[in-house]
Amino acid sequence: MIYKTLIRPLLFTLEAETAHHISLSLLNILKSSGGRKILSSLFHYETPSLEVKAFGLTFHNPVGLAAGFDKNAHYLEALSLLGFGFVEIGTITFHPQPGNPKPRIKRIPDSKAVWNHLGFNNDGAAAVAERLKKIKLDIPVGINIGKSKITPIENASEDYLSSFKILYPYGDYFVINVSSPNTPGLRELQKEENLSTLLNTIQKKNTELSSKAQNGPKPILVKISPDLTFQEIDSILTVIRETKAAGIIATNTTLSRTEVSAGLPSEGGISGKPIKNRSTEIIRYIVQKTEKKTHLIGCGGIFTSEDAVEKIKAGASLVQLYTGLIYEGPGIVKRIKKELSKKSISP
Repeated sequence: MIYKTLIRPLLFTLEAETAHHISLSLLNILKSSGGRKILSSLFHYETPSLEVKAFGLTFHNPVGLAAGFDKNAHYLEALSLLGFGFVEIGTITFHPQPGNPKPRIKRIPDSKAVWNHLGFNNDGAAAVAERLKKIKLDIPVGINIGKSKITPIENASEDYLSSFKILYPYGDYFVINVSSPNTPGLRELQKEENLSTLLNTIQKKNTELSSKAQNGPKPILVKISPDLTFQEIDSILTVIRETKAAGIIATNTTLSRTEVSAGLPSEGGISGKPIKNRSTEIIRYIVQKTEKKTHLIGCGGIFTSEDAVEKIKAGASLVQLYTGLIYEGPGIVKRIKKELSKKSISP
């Protein structure tokens, strides 16, 4: 495991956000300097048994990259070479914004976790759309959109809609992020009335744009918090059903500090192992409540093939990685796919 014995120790000597950008820049350089064959030989593993069909799309395999890893589609082509079945970019806001002050990412190795207080730092919808015009991939690309920090919560629907209209041609599916803890007031949009207004606004434009493009509406998913009660999840499921949203990503980061070392700021979300069990619990609950009629992407605490298998057995159609990639390295994607293939596990 060269990543764990050599590469990770070097990266972990650097500040977390700096290490992240250096890693992705090196990956881009490798991709651009004739390294495609090297990356393919290291990480390619596909078999027909891994194919998944969900919300009208076909995925070569069910292992995806979660939003937040490549916020601005700078590294999309290089990341697609690591064997993912799909990649989700963002979170993207209508207005460009720098995010919260640094330092805003911290590794918590004892808990296999990451503290994140980034705050939707991104180039804005228009700039990302220009970048996406030049990119063509053979795997689905999801676009995760959120509310601009400067936009009042009462104007949230218009803000999301502005991003959606600009980015519409370039996403295979869209994710409405209403669950990040790093934008003040954002989680208020998970409440039934607010979410209903937001999704109805998006779906109305989705129908209009798809009619002009002479294709079906883009799948719209909602990314929810692990800190919700089951009663709150019930309200979200009502809105999902009424607005004909395609599914749910379970889950975003948590505000809970019960499973991490003391001394962390109260703001910011925790990802990784501390949310593994809760995200799986939420998946099982939604499957039971909807009788498997809602597509789910399982996200949270996937570090091993067993973790991915657990979420798929719980009812997830697809899974996403983020923190596991930081601790385990890109080889985790191939390992998970091999295990899924060996066990003949399908969503």
